[in-house]
Amino acid sequence: MWIDQRGSEILPVPECLRLLAVAAREDHIGRLAVTDGETPLVIPLNFTFHDRGVLVRIGPGLLSELVPSSLVSFEVDRVEPDCHQAWSVLVRGLASTLAPADIPSDASAVPQPWVPEPGEQVIFIRPDVVTGRRFGLVARVESDALGSPGVHPV
Repeated sequence: MWIDQRGSEILPVPECLRLLAVAAREDHIGRLAVTDGETPLVIPLNFTFHDRGVLVRIGPGLLSELVPSSLVSFEVDRVEPDCHQAWSVLVRGLASTLAPADIPSDASAVPQPWVPEPGEQVIFIRPDVVTGRRFGLVARVESDALGSPGVHPV
């Protein structure tokens, strides 16, 4: 097990992909990040994990203009208070629009957005770089007896 300088466990890629798949099955929200050439744009959205990649659905607009054929980041995380842990997984890779013939026929493989009018463009994010961390939760306190801020394990 690898631990970084801040005490977070560095997760191996298979564990990152497993957590990504679990989060998708549990209908978690992820965040898709892309740049418009000047500034980053981060959008929360539903996703699925299929064929070792992330699938998202988007509608017409700025996102559908920026995302296809771009390098993007996709992040999902989860806080598990019962275990006093949290984790985060980051996928970086090329995003591409799936042709209608390439869209999975299994309806559960295609994201079902919560928005009233979901888009029909299905994007596949290739997992070129996958990283993740798991860390213990800590309780924050206002200050200790000396007036110094402190952090204590939960």
